[in-house]
Amino acid sequence: MKKINIAIDGYSSCGKGTLAKQMAQNLGYIFIDSGAMYRAVTLYLIENNINIDNEIEISKALDHIQLEFHPSKENNRFEIHLNGRNVESLIREIHIANKVSFVAKISAVRKKLVQMQQQIGENKGVVMDGRDIGTVVYPNAELKIFMTASNEVRAQRRFKEMIIAGKDITLEEVSSNLIERDSIDSSRDDSPLKLNETYHLLDNSHLTPNQQFELAMSWVNELLD
Repeated sequence: MKKINIAIDGYSSCGKGTLAKQMAQNLGYIFIDSGAMYRAVTLYLIENNINIDNEIEISKALDHIQLEFHPSKENNRFEIHLNGRNVESLIREIHIANKVSFVAKISAVRKKLVQMQQQIGENKGVVMDGRDIGTVVYPNAELKIFMTASNEVRAQRRFKEMIIAGKDITLEEVSSNLIERDSIDSSRDDSPLKLNETYHLLDNSHLTPNQQFELAMSWVNELLD
């Protein structure tokens, strides 16, 4: 059966991971959360007191970082392990979110993780979401989707997720974090978040998860038919 690679890029809290997981499960593909990889690196740097402004120290630290995705015992999702430890919940903390865009713009970090991501997709059948999947990681992906939504909608979604998770945070803090991350991700020199003509644009400000899933799968079916 023909398999393709699907790249999903877009802004923070647009539901990229939700859509990617749905598509991977429906197609029997591998889902890779590239953002989790950058968050895990950020967690390692923080836990080991490595200055995120010191690229030489960070480059050395990368040699001691091993990342793997393992199926969850509780559901159909894949969870990230850092040096053999499940860190899926730890990487979602706000202090990681506040630092991850700064770490993700470091060339040595991007080079290492892109190499790992490309190896995963060599045999096709991968759905990966992130910021530069369709431009850098899988520039020849058969389907590229660029997701966006209004700032207000994204902040409310992320705020609700964090409150449900028991986080002590305000809507203003969440909104400020999203705006800062958008600016860093779109303006960095190495692999910025960028929409071009090779993408299908998906604005889900007013779409339900099921509606966006049906739209995305219609694009898949056009390619597979």
